[in-house]
This record gives sequence, C-alpha cells and structure tokens, in this order.
Amino acid sequence: MGPIETGIAGMVIMFVMIALRVPIALAMALVGAGGTVVLSGETILLRQLQTLAFDQFSLYDLSVVPFFILMGQFAGRSGLSGDLFAGVNAWIGRLRGGVAMAAIGACAGFGAVCGSSLATASTMGQVALPELRRLGYAPALATGTLAAGGTLGILIPPSVVLVIYAVTVESNIVTMFGAALVPGLIAVVFFLAVIRIQVLLKPELGPAATPVPWPEKLRLTLRLAPVVLVFGVVIGGIYMGLFNPTPAAAVGALLVGLYGIGLRLAGRGGLGPAGLKAAMLETTLSTAMIYLILFGAALLQIFLARSGLPQAGAALVRESTLDPYLILVAILALLILLGCLMDSLSMILLAIPFLWPVVAGLDFGLTPEDQKVWFGIIALVVVELGLITPPVGLNVFIINGLARDVPMRETFRGVMPFFAAEILRVALLVAVPAITLTLPRLLGY
Repeated sequence: MGPIETGIAGMVIMFVMIALRVPIALAMALVGAGGTVVLSGETILLRQLQTLAFDQFSLYDLSVVPFFILMGQFAGRSGLSGDLFAGVNAWIGRLRGGVAMAAIGACAGFGAVCGSSLATASTMGQVALPELRRLGYAPALATGTLAAGGTLGILIPPSVVLVIYAVTVESNIVTMFGAALVPGLIAVVFFLAVIRIQVLLKPELGPAATPVPWPEKLRLTLRLAPVVLVFGVVIGGIYMGLFNPTPAAAVGALLVGLYGIGLRLAGRGGLGPAGLKAAMLETTLSTAMIYLILFGAALLQIFLARSGLPQAGAALVRESTLDPYLILVAILALLILLGCLMDSLSMILLAIPFLWPVVAGLDFGLTPEDQKVWFGIIALVVVELGLITPPVGLNVFIINGLARDVPMRETFRGVMPFFAAEILRVALLVAVPAITLTLPRLLGY
C-alpha cells in the first residue's frame, strides 16, 4: 500500500477499535504509533517519542485546562447549581412552562462556570428534575429540556473544549471565547422559545408554579450573585486586559472555592474537607484523561501528516467543482454523527486535525483566521447537536439515568423540538458569519 492507502487503513482500524470499546486515547496512540512505524520505521517513532510528551504538555495555553476543570468541580460540589435554579425560578417559574425555562437559564449559568455539557446535564438534572416532576410537567418536556439545556455547557465561555480547539488549530483562546458568546446566547433564546411555544400550544405540558413573594424573590436573586461575579471576573478580566486566560481561570476557581467554603461555614452545605479532596482528585483524573487524549491525538497527527491523507483530502476538495457550502454541510453531518458516538473533547481531537485542512482550502470569502474561528464555533455547535441526536445522544442517556421511569423514546421525543432549534441556529451561523465574528472584532481580537 502507498502512504495514502496506509492512512485510510489506519483510520478504519481506529474506528473499529473505538467501536469495540477501546479507549479513544489508546486507539489513537496505537494507530498513530503503528502507522508511523509502517511508513517511516521504528527509529523515527522513537525519535518522536523522545520529546513529544514534553512538547505537548508544556504548552502554556494548556495550563488553563486544569483550572477550568477545578472551577467546574467546585461549582458542582458547592451547591451553586441549586442557587442558580432557585434564583432564576423565582422570577419566571410563575409562568406556564416557567420552571422548564428556569432550568434552561440555570444550565446556561452553570455552563459558564463548568464548561462541560455532560457535567451540566448531570448536575442540573439532579437539581431541576425533582421540581419539574413535582409540578406535573410532561415527562417528555421535562427530560428533553434538561438534555438540551446540558448542551449549553460546551459553548458558553469559559469552555475547556473551546480551549482545546484553539490549541489544536493554533487559534487565539480569547478570540474563541468572544466568538462563542453570541451563538451561546442565541441557543438560550431559542430553547426558551421552544418551551414557550410548546406550552402555548399544549398548556397541560407545563403548568405554572406558585408565584414567589417579593421578599423571598429578592433573597433568592442574591444567590445568583456568585455566578455573575465569577463570570464577570473571568471573562471581563480577560477582555479588560487584567490577565490572560490561565490566571483568569485560577482566579475563577479560587472564587468558586471560597464561595463553597463560605457556604460550609454558614451551615448551608458547601465545600467541606471531603468535597475539596474529591474535587481535587476528580480534577486530576479529568486533566490526566485530557492530556492522554492529547498525546494520542498528537501521535495520530504525526502518522496522518506522514501519510499525506489530510493534504490529499484538501487537494481533492480544492480540485472538485462542488460548492464550498455543500462540502461544509457534509462535514457538519459527519460531525453530528461522531458527536452521537463519543464525547465532545475526543471528537474534536479526532476529527479537527483531519477536517480543518479540508475546510481551510475552501473559499467562504473570509480571512484564514476568521475562517478558523467561524468554523470552530460551528463545529462545536454541531458537537452539541450530537449530544441530543438519536439513537446515541449522550446527554439523553444521562438524563434518562436520572429519570429511569421515563422511556428513552419519550426523552428523545421531548428533545426533538430543541434539535430543530439547533438546526436553525447552525443554519444562521453558516449563513451569517458576522454573528460569530463581530464581537471579537469589537473587542479588538
């Protein structure tokens, strides 16, 4: 076989390994190492391994990852999710469907300090699902709302996956954060509209909750302050030039940790010694997993570069007569399929090194840097879409595990209106790149 055929064979072997439940980091590392040996020999591989791990893990941009993970761990264990839901629910819970809309708002707020879609779905599901069920919300609407709301964690900055994409394609992390903000807010608006339309058409789907008295409403509103403060310090501090993303993430983790400890001292749960230890341990394990996936992806990229497969794919696309937007739609459909089968981080590291050279060769009338940012946001949105796409949407499985008496088909039925809203959002982002690119330009990035 020639180099390109070897590259294709390696990709097929890797997907077979993933289908057989081999961890994706190991699958990428084995295929990358084996393919490099086949193409270039053992000596070349050993020379690469001498410095690859250090070169990969010593990148300063990656130092932001453990801090953002730690911030999310502190937020999840300090009761911040419950405060978010209670604060938003105090204002809109009295509306028909308002508790479901409050769950979406709380998911957006929690995603801003967590950065993980799966963690957002799991945490907010535990907080909001009991209230939705107590009020008699239709099971499909309740579980579908929480599965869809969980997807907000991946895009609303700060986001670990945004950082990994930026590092992978050598883009500016701060620019990616700015580009993600407006599309993330559009998702929140669309999800709220989906719930409102459903309950207007079928009022029995989402009854209204009892209005909260003003003194209690004001007290619960104050519980939103920590999230507003953390988001303002982290994102505002970055764009005001006070610090770059790594110190910002460290400050955010410190603030959330102090908030959790303060709650503990006030007798409201919060972060005790056991919670702090568990958060540190989970952060270590998650960071190690991410770095291992990065190492496997680096080996795979070396193999693919030597095989010439990405370059051949890019050249084939450039020489074709197909419309660039048609090629982009095909790529996005592939990303949705992959998003059904694996977590967002693994999918980004697996697909982007192969797909970005193809997209970079297409003419959308954008500068190379703008195209990199625009495609990255669209790619992350369709990764979100994969998390709620039948038959293997990971967020749906997480919520279904919390509501075991609700049939899986009911949850998928409930998520379909949100799926349609996400398709509309993707179409808007593809058709109007300014939605993604205007804010970073206004901020000077």
